[in-house]
Amino acid sequence: MQLTMTIDGKKYRVDVEVEEGEEVRLAESYPTTTVQAAPLAGMPMAAPAPVTGAPPGGMSAASDKICRSPIAGVVFKVVAQVGQHLEVNDLLVVLEAMKMETNITAHMSGKVEKILVSVGEAVQPGQAIAEFA
Repeated sequence: MQLTMTIDGKKYRVDVEVEEGEEVRLAESYPTTTVQAAPLAGMPMAAPAPVTGAPPGGMSAASDKICRSPIAGVVFKVVAQVGQHLEVNDLLVVLEAMKMETNITAHMSGKVEKILVSVGEAVQPGQAIAEFA
């Protein structure tokens, strides 16, 4: 079965295989959904926005000094050290999720007071990774 999708104004034809015994229903139209897709190999790619790990709005000033994980994953490498002074977007920790490495960077300038994770530890979204002085 072939479906046609429109992403960023470009139409793509997609082959979909339906397993025997599965029920398939196609609606007349689907709601528009915004999807971020990676470009195909060899095509230019814009630099990704830094992962800040900043907590949601409305938190206290003390919690603003805590860098939180934006995703679930396993700590692959701890780069920052306690006592080290970091600038915004300096690398703190590298997480591995779904066989991909994600750099977690400092969301503020300051001295690292605590590293709250260790290599091999599983982290959840919103879990504190590091605390700044």
